[in-house]
Amino acid sequence: MKITNEGEIEMKIELTPIGFVRTEAKNIPRHWSVSDAEGKIVIDEKYKEGLRDIKDGQRIIVLFYFHQSPPFTPGLLVQKPKHSDESKGVFSICSPVRPNPIGMSVVEVTGVDGCTVHIKGLDMLDGTPVIDIKPMVEMKAV
Repeated sequence: MKITNEGEIEMKIELTPIGFVRTEAKNIPRHWSVSDAEGKIVIDEKYKEGLRDIKDGQRIIVLFYFHQSPPFTPGLLVQKPKHSDESKGVFSICSPVRPNPIGMSVVEVTGVDGCTVHIKGLDMLDGTPVIDIKPMVEMKAV
């Protein structure tokens, strides 16, 4: 990390995918909350043991890289989503065109077979690089 004379932080972060999304679905919804699309996440063999406690019916959070998004420019800090009549700041919408093109989806696990996690509710394209998988932890009533 380096801090410039202007007080800006310069840092490079390098991530390596743990796997990739595979799907034959042609019409992928723009958001997981409205998706019934099915597919799978194929994880690199070296991470197989990390899938050990993933179960059918469980919801998981998938962090991924928007690999087909156009490059981000400062003019895209405000965008007009298709579902809205007004423009909004990029950090208040789910646009794939972002300063760091990282996406997040919540999907349902329909099966685990070796290095493959079968899922339902995907909004990722075939070939999407997966950065991480986390359990979906529901908030408990107090």
